[in-house]
Amino acid sequence: MSFGKDIKAVYFIGAGGIGMSALVRYFISHGMVVAGYDKTSSELTVQLEKEGALLHYEENVDMIPHACRDAQSTLVVYTPAVPADHKELVFFRENGFKVEKRAQVLGRLTQHHKGLCFAGTHGKTTTSAMCAHIMHQSQIDCNAFLGGILKNYHTNYILSKSNYVVVEADEFDRSFHWLRPWIAVVTSTDPDHLDIYGTKEAYLESFRHYTTLIQPSGALVIRKGVEMKPAVQEGVRVFEYGLDEGEFRAENIVIDNGEITFDFVSPIENIPGIQLGQPVTINIENGIAAMAVAQLCGCTAAELRYGMKTYGGVERRFDFKIKDDRHVFLSDYAHHPKEIYQSAKSIRELYRNRTITAIFQPHLYTRTRDFYREFADALSQLDEVILCDIYPAREEPIPGVTSKLIYDHLREGVKKQLIRKDEVLELVKNRDFDVLMVLGAGDLDNYVPQIKKLLEEK
Repeated sequence: MSFGKDIKAVYFIGAGGIGMSALVRYFISHGMVVAGYDKTSSELTVQLEKEGALLHYEENVDMIPHACRDAQSTLVVYTPAVPADHKELVFFRENGFKVEKRAQVLGRLTQHHKGLCFAGTHGKTTTSAMCAHIMHQSQIDCNAFLGGILKNYHTNYILSKSNYVVVEADEFDRSFHWLRPWIAVVTSTDPDHLDIYGTKEAYLESFRHYTTLIQPSGALVIRKGVEMKPAVQEGVRVFEYGLDEGEFRAENIVIDNGEITFDFVSPIENIPGIQLGQPVTINIENGIAAMAVAQLCGCTAAELRYGMKTYGGVERRFDFKIKDDRHVFLSDYAHHPKEIYQSAKSIRELYRNRTITAIFQPHLYTRTRDFYREFADALSQLDEVILCDIYPAREEPIPGVTSKLIYDHLREGVKKQLIRKDEVLELVKNRDFDVLMVLGAGDLDNYVPQIKKLLEEK
């Protein structure tokens, strides 16, 4: 990938984001000076520093390293979550630096490689990670920029000499419009990010535009039934997939004793006896999409079967931390009502006769305002719901929008409680739980190691 022969250093604003950190690793692996800023230190930023990134955690132009102060030799990459008046971003823009969004950089990758781009309101992280694992352990191999830490490799970035690159295509801020997919996947189009899009129609139109960007020799793999009509160029093949319908689908699904197997039905080659390495019901459908892409790229039946069986999952995606007779504890990044619904449904299917409690931290004031009834409906599948304050991320508070909106709409019979985030550990210490899940895309996940320790000590 060419950024100009003069580029010697890359500076990241928001370096610790899960998507940004994969690019940090890419440029480190290509021998460039890599530095940057993030708001807070984390396990991921500590690891990036060990790998060679020069990071700091104070919004301060004076802390930008000397190697990143030459406008001719430094590329600046930022995440759209960073405000436009960020001091360092303003400095670079006012001094003539080349400043690009993360999505622009990924877009260039898809122009120089065969991009396998996974989009969707939910499902894109797991599905892209599954596909990356299948292909990386096959004779075809791939590069990958993922939206989560793949447990098989303890990283969100895979480097190889392959011409394929797996990319998570993010719809936030229309970022995926920079991509030029060879194969594009659409897992779901349930409206989200209405603070950006305004209306459901605008959200669906953004996905429709994404399908126009597929290269003419490529393909679209789209879940059957999504509420979006694609508009692909002439020459692009279109395949539908689903749990039990579409050209790619599952048959003879068996869920027994914590294991899931099924037969993969495909227009290329049917493969019986697929075993899920991470046996959660939603991963049947995710796996079908991942296998469809890998099979279209030439992976064999044996490689597909082995890849699915050995897939270890993504951190924070239905991520079991304890699984024994006394306690079950897991963390899940679910933060949209449809994701919460699927997560709650899956845990209920696995543990039909046990008491299930969720600690949920809503993510964004606007999302809570737009979907509080849907959140309450999804969470009401569980026995108990403990709600923390809203995680604001990039947003300012909205009057009247709090977690109590969800609390007030939970169904009768669901045990419920409102607490502050800093009360969570004390609650876990003084209570016993049967099946406990931590839900949300905020910072509640930082408490997961301590919650695990407290449960193990009981």
